[in-house]
Amino acid sequence: MRLRVIQKILGLLLSIFSLTLVPPLAISLFSNDGASQAFALAIAFTLSAGLALWLPVRSHQGDLKLRDGFLVVVLFWLVLGLSGALPFLIAEEPSMSVADAVFESMSGLTTTGATVIVGIDDLPVSILFYRQLLQWLGGMGIIVLAVAILPILGVGGMQLYRAETPGPMKDSKLTPRITETAKTLWYIYVTLTVVCATGYFAGGMSFFDAVGHAFSTVAIGGFSTHDASLGYFDNPLIELVAVFFMFLAAINFSLHFMSWRYRNLKPYFYDSEFRTYAGLLFVVFVICTLGLTVTSDQHNLVDAVRDSLFQTVSIGTTTGFTTTTFQAWPGFLPLVLIFLSFVGGCAGSTGGGIKVIRCLLLYKQGVREIKRLIHPNAIITIRMGNRAVGDRVVDAVWGFFATYVAVFILLLLALMATGLDQVTAFSAVAACLNNLGPGLGAVSAHYGELSATAKYLLCFAMLLGRLEIFTLLVLLTPSFWRS
Repeated sequence: MRLRVIQKILGLLLSIFSLTLVPPLAISLFSNDGASQAFALAIAFTLSAGLALWLPVRSHQGDLKLRDGFLVVVLFWLVLGLSGALPFLIAEEPSMSVADAVFESMSGLTTTGATVIVGIDDLPVSILFYRQLLQWLGGMGIIVLAVAILPILGVGGMQLYRAETPGPMKDSKLTPRITETAKTLWYIYVTLTVVCATGYFAGGMSFFDAVGHAFSTVAIGGFSTHDASLGYFDNPLIELVAVFFMFLAAINFSLHFMSWRYRNLKPYFYDSEFRTYAGLLFVVFVICTLGLTVTSDQHNLVDAVRDSLFQTVSIGTTTGFTTTTFQAWPGFLPLVLIFLSFVGGCAGSTGGGIKVIRCLLLYKQGVREIKRLIHPNAIITIRMGNRAVGDRVVDAVWGFFATYVAVFILLLLALMATGLDQVTAFSAVAACLNNLGPGLGAVSAHYGELSATAKYLLCFAMLLGRLEIFTLLVLLTPSFWRS
């Protein structure tokens, strides 16, 4: 374990994060909203902590191995969640406990979008901007940003990149050099954000709301500057912009890159994960539309199509925006949407959940086992597009799924032990582990009424979901710490 290298990188990353607090501080000073002292103190503390870690080992040189990369990523997200809570904790408005501040910070950075705040419309404008910015930074991952802009991390860049990025096949790169790959991802990410903000502004949002919601849309976050989320605007054009960019943001970013490079849309339609992703959203959209039309007296066909399209894409991509109280929809429809979030977005996207490619591989593996029962001696290969998928990848997917189920059950039981009912506990774990946000029961509107213990458990669930379980759990194994 190269502890000095880890300390050096952790100090640099914390120092970088302190700089991201400057824009909210500037907004607070300009608007005179009373939160400037909170941001100034948070910057001072975070920068001091980063420099205190970096300065003693600034001249130390060494290679960063994969095991070290896992430790850096986990430690950074833990420290980031705590330091990100400082503005919420110090600011007079909102007045938050330690548990609430950490929950809000972790929810933003992991792009979960669950909130403990009631009265979002009345928050200081700098706090509102800060919440949205947290999600934007967490969406692509500030570590990937650091790999892109800090040549000093170039030696260990691949190790950090592999530990940070989602999906079962982590060795794939868009460009030969990992720093160029990280830069390419951020170019795409920033471009989508700018175009999304432009669309929101053209649709009728104010400039501030357009930028803030673009941050959380492209990050698949779900935080809003209003209590009613996007339902505050009651604008079909804004909802269409949101649907379009939520859909794009949950697609593997490598497909965006290939489409841009070759100037055509063929990479999307040739990709089996994308086709599955789009098809699944369409099927659930049709189910919700038919369900609302047949069983709800409050929905005509036009309203049913509008609400079903938005909520299916929002929940299916694990964004978590709402335009209506989908939790009150009749029958099994709310549960259908929650279960859709388990699948989530595509690998290599900002979406949460198990990921479409893993679910597709699980399905293909199930089909293969059925065929093997019929033809025991046949050699049957699982293919994704024109490529054969190795058994090592399939085994890893099964291992991830089994671990996911076990972790889900343990967290569910732990939450119920804090006094929550089954529906609330189930949906809260699903919403946080899948980085979704809104749940059912007592957490359908916000998480503010939960106990501190429940909030910390859900923070752990958010971090597990963001780091795709194994990145965090590998640190808990004895073999990881053996030299």
